[in-house]
Amino acid sequence: MKIPNPKQTQFTKKRYNATSVIYNLMEWPVEHLWYKKWRQKLWQQIHGPKVLEIGVGTGKNIPYYPEDIEITGIDLSSGMLKRAHKLLPDHAKDCITLREMDAQQMDFPDNTFDDVVATFVFCSVPDPVLGLKEALRVTKPAGKLYLLEHMKPEQSFLAGIMEKLDAPIHYVTGVHIARQTVANVEKAGWKIEQVRDLTAKGIFKRIEASKPH
Repeated sequence: MKIPNPKQTQFTKKRYNATSVIYNLMEWPVEHLWYKKWRQKLWQQIHGPKVLEIGVGTGKNIPYYPEDIEITGIDLSSGMLKRAHKLLPDHAKDCITLREMDAQQMDFPDNTFDDVVATFVFCSVPDPVLGLKEALRVTKPAGKLYLLEHMKPEQSFLAGIMEKLDAPIHYVTGVHIARQTVANVEKAGWKIEQVRDLTAKGIFKRIEASKPH
């Protein structure tokens, strides 16, 4: 089995620990313009009963977690998780667990979760296909993957611009802006169920996939 690149993983971890203090401020415009409503609609589809959220970050999805299901949230950054913990309501602490963990190398047994959710995460996982393979491993047969992602648009002048900007933006933020996440989901072995463009040019997409029986 492929092993995560420790240098790349540590780089991403340091970047997110460094930006965790101002992360919510950095994303405030897009969060309120788009992300918030997309998160809410996505979580309305999640029924579990056992759910994994990869890249819980500062906890932006926590307000939309459905009740009466068991949710485990993981993140590479302790700084991000520190802020997420503050959002956990007291009544939900028995059914919500947050853990520091690398999505490329998870501690969970095979076939643990009914649903896996990640929102704007696989743009920053150092090896996205490896992370998606791990997500597949820990998902039960016929279980579902739900993603919100931004990626390189197809056949657009923006694609070339984003490719040129990808390296400097990744160096500063830890984020890649020119990934092809739909293709990565398929490479990892998931069966694509639905891909929906959320904005023009398909830069933002909602992806649903299932684990083959």
